[in-house]
Amino acid sequence: MPFISEIRTTPPDHFLSPLQRMTYDALELLQIPFQRVETDEIVTMDDCLQVDQKLRMKMVKTLFLCNRQQTEFYLFVTCGDKPFTSREFAGALGVARPSFAPIDRMEEMLGTKIGAATVFSVLLDVDRRVRVVFDKDVVDETWYGCSDGTNTGYLKIETARIVGDFLRYAGHEPTVIGLERP
Repeated sequence: MPFISEIRTTPPDHFLSPLQRMTYDALELLQIPFQRVETDEIVTMDDCLQVDQKLRMKMVKTLFLCNRQQTEFYLFVTCGDKPFTSREFAGALGVARPSFAPIDRMEEMLGTKIGAATVFSVLLDVDRRVRVVFDKDVVDETWYGCSDGTNTGYLKIETARIVGDFLRYAGHEPTVIGLERP
């Protein structure tokens, strides 16, 4: 069982990456309240279940995808317990079937490593190369649980503030698609 801190409502005392600092700066600027916990390193959705219980919400699954040529990129946010199918995603968007983007592209473009992909990475996407796509089931949730850009910090924020205020601030218009549960 990983360590999970007490719930906090202030940023960390020190930041582990530029993206993590940008995340908390944006939340402060936009006056978006949050709850957060610090943890041991978490990589899998199964490990996130304990964070879900602590923060009383459901962690989203954030996937970084691209086309075969690596010219189109997608940050796909779906429910943590929903399996991903490339065919269904591609059909909903009317695009060629994507695959997971290479790790080095994720680190370069999103400023994160495996297990830490987050919607806050669009703060680094100043050229608007990444298309943000939300599963409708996530948008319908009251609370949005995600990484703060590290795999040791997790946030609980109102979903409407992420989809509306934050993405508008970051210059990204989200696409919302409905995907079936198996």
